[in-house]
Amino acid sequence: MLEFNMVDARFVEESDALSIVDSRPNLMDLSPGEFEALIQNLFTKMGLEARQTRASRDGGVDCIAYDPRPIFGGKVVIQAKRYKNTVGVSAVRDLFGTLQNEGASKGILVTTAGYGQASFEFAKNKPIELLDGANLLYLLEEHAGVQAKIVPPDEWRDPA
Repeated sequence: MLEFNMVDARFVEESDALSIVDSRPNLMDLSPGEFEALIQNLFTKMGLEARQTRASRDGGVDCIAYDPRPIFGGKVVIQAKRYKNTVGVSAVRDLFGTLQNEGASKGILVTTAGYGQASFEFAKNKPIELLDGANLLYLLEEHAGVQAKIVPPDEWRDPA
């Protein structure tokens, strides 16, 4: 039986971001904190014990989840990116470094956009999952019953 230490000073109080999506189904309308809470809520619905981290000094982690299954389970670090454009390979590299620093068994990078070939090549044969916007929408509907959409405003600028 696996036991995880669920105490971490970076964790914040859980909020129900899934209910927010009912009134604002466009994920690009959520604040960064609401989007991170949505990702935490989703992974909880998927059966993981997930906790959102604070906005700053979080060590590059937006959410930490624990999969309690023997053999397959472990600590999972999750990074969430609300982007309009392709997420660069640097974000995948950062996640891999964070995964190693945290001693996690897996890293998941979730975005509203997509990934380029360099990101997939870097993640190959590493314990990293890259979830793009289409997969995020599928998981929200499949596990939370939420029909969301991703429509960035014309004036949207991805973080530098």
